[in-house]
Amino acid sequence: MPPERRRRVRPDRKTQVRPDRRAGARWGGPPRKAAPSCQRKSLAWPRAAAAAISVAAEEEERLRLRNRLTLEADKPAVERRLEELVFGDLEDDEDALLRRLRVPRVQVQEDSDDSEVEKEAKDNFLPQKKPVWLDEEDEDEEMVDMMNNRFRKDMMKNASENQLSKDELQKRLKEEFQHAMGGVPAWAEANKWKTPSDDESEEDEDDLLQRTGNFISTSTSLPKGILKMKNCQHANAERPTTARISSVQFHPGAQVVMVAGLDNAVSLFQVDGKTNPKIQSIYLEKFPIFKACFSANGEEVLATSTHSKILYVYDMLAGKLIPVHQVRGLKEKIVRSFEVAPDGSFLLINGVAGYLHLLSMKTKELIGSMKINGRIAASTFSSDSKKVYASSGDGDVYVWDVNSRKCLNRFVDEGSLYGLSIATSRNGQYVACGSNCGVVNIYNQDSCLQETNPKPIKAVMNLVTGVTSLTFNPTTEILAIASANMKEAVRLVHLPSFTVFSNFPVVKKKNISLIHTMDFSPRSGYFALGNEKGKALMYRLHHYPDF
Repeated sequence: MPPERRRRVRPDRKTQVRPDRRAGARWGGPPRKAAPSCQRKSLAWPRAAAAAISVAAEEEERLRLRNRLTLEADKPAVERRLEELVFGDLEDDEDALLRRLRVPRVQVQEDSDDSEVEKEAKDNFLPQKKPVWLDEEDEDEEMVDMMNNRFRKDMMKNASENQLSKDELQKRLKEEFQHAMGGVPAWAEANKWKTPSDDESEEDEDDLLQRTGNFISTSTSLPKGILKMKNCQHANAERPTTARISSVQFHPGAQVVMVAGLDNAVSLFQVDGKTNPKIQSIYLEKFPIFKACFSANGEEVLATSTHSKILYVYDMLAGKLIPVHQVRGLKEKIVRSFEVAPDGSFLLINGVAGYLHLLSMKTKELIGSMKINGRIAASTFSSDSKKVYASSGDGDVYVWDVNSRKCLNRFVDEGSLYGLSIATSRNGQYVACGSNCGVVNIYNQDSCLQETNPKPIKAVMNLVTGVTSLTFNPTTEILAIASANMKEAVRLVHLPSFTVFSNFPVVKKKNISLIHTMDFSPRSGYFALGNEKGKALMYRLHHYPDF
């Protein structure tokens, strides 16, 4: 008989304890150990998915590199080379590039922790680079040739100085400059510049911030290079003539210009630059005017002729014409060239045989005479009327004292065979001498009083024929030079640079012709010239606002 089947007794569901599957328990057996986390992840992510992700990343990197190479191929070689020097090779990864770019930031942060004293010390003691190589010839003192340069040759003190070192040449140039300027200028003195204290600087800053206005002002000095000017109506347009103009002069106190010429007439015109209306004309019968000039106070007009010893004096206030037929003690047969002292006290007449006659401007009587060797080519007063400069026919210049009528000095005009003209500046700084060869030598007045062979500050060589006219403007910023032997031979020299203004005259127009006389208005606003065609040309100088 078969054994009895054991009846399987079902446990009560309410009381049955189920095994913990998370702990790996089996039915009817001991509990199983839990699997590690890595094994659980490997089970969660299949290996195929991981391989796909890796392949996608490699493909993305390959595409990015290919795109970068494509862009780089379109760039110029110089730009690619520059990027390689700055950012490195294209093969480098971006992480390495970012790491290199972050290095300065770290350095800055490290430096920011330093104290201010340490920073100051680092700034003061910066490492100095050593030269790559040294040239032994640089240490040798270089010599400058003085003989083959015309301007350097003038600075030689003796014949042995045919070569000078650069330091010696610099000292010599400094001496020449100080000699030309009459000493060390104020702007060049070191002790003139004082450093203000902190309190003063703060006060100046406060004052500056509390005011409004234009703090940038234009310079009052005349610039060199180009002279701004305008061609005006001829001064004698209302009284035209074909005779040569021998004298043009502006009135010292009124806006009036005087024009005189070989047509025996002295005319006065009101200066307005547009029509220049005529005021008055004085006709002197059979008296072709060689020179006419205002007195220093502007109350009289003096005139001489080309072939007469009569001196005409026209009293402008009384309207009378007074002829001076004979000056007591004056034995000259012809009175032509004369000069009026700037202070109005003397009248200087250039005679023959080297005589200079000094007359009283008030009484027209002879005070005394002075004589030089040879003939007198030209003469002029100094700005203070205490000295007379006379240029002779043999190239010498004589300086006379007016009060004692003694010769103070005699010097040679460098390079001159015989002189033709001479002029002094209003500020008493310069003496200009014009010669027959077209050279104008500009001297310092102090050197003309002390040296027998003074060196000119500048030799102006812009004319090729004899210089017959010289005139300084009242501000001593312009020297007008002209020659009556060549057309358009007139130049304006800028002072103190001693350079010629490039825009005057305008050669293409050729309306100046032969110039015989020139003058500036009292405040340099106008410039007038007289030529052989009977025209008194007039120009307005825009730099000077007044007449």
